[in-house]
Amino acid sequence: MFEVRLVNRKYAQAILTTLRDKNTSQIEFRKGLVRLGRILGLEIIEDLECETIEVETPLGARVHGCRIKDLDNVIIITVLRAAWPLTEGLIKILYTARQGVVVARRVEEKGMKAGSFEIEVSYVKTPRITNRDIIVISDVMIATASTLVNVLEKLRERGTAKKYYVASVITTPYAISRLKKYAEESGVDLKLYTIAVDPEVNEKGYIVPGLGDAGDRAFGS
Repeated sequence: MFEVRLVNRKYAQAILTTLRDKNTSQIEFRKGLVRLGRILGLEIIEDLECETIEVETPLGARVHGCRIKDLDNVIIITVLRAAWPLTEGLIKILYTARQGVVVARRVEEKGMKAGSFEIEVSYVKTPRITNRDIIVISDVMIATASTLVNVLEKLRERGTAKKYYVASVITTPYAISRLKKYAEESGVDLKLYTIAVDPEVNEKGYIVPGLGDAGDRAFGS
């Protein structure tokens, strides 16, 4: 199953506008990604199952409430390096999550061929993945989905999770179509959360209008 959730909250869109602005400073850019990470975390939690439990208040009254069933089974995977601030926001909401990292880069010197890049994955470190786990992949920009498909494959080599979520800021229709095809062919339960869907990818593989190189803008070039 594949699904796209567009997070169209006014606050999220206002932050995105700041991120798109070429005059936004490095510090404010990072802070914006952190804020969007919190928003995406809250949106993802809404999709998790609420289990009814009973608690006793300090006044001795017993009331029924909610326990988020899979919150303790979340694993956040950060695609380095641009996604660190996004993960910082996610972990403030998904606060019991275990964490892993994947270091992956597009081999840009070989160019984009047939709408995709060759991907070099140089490092993968994750907790043990079981069929009870919820994987949240933190990746700021999903232009062609070349990196993300490779990350998903590397994660599935380490175990098959119950569900997979992607927390992103901007993606494209082309990336969405590739992820849909991947989910259908692999049979994974995959949901993509994004703040915006931009119309195109240029000849260098950058999203347009986009927000530039998120890693360079957050950490320096």
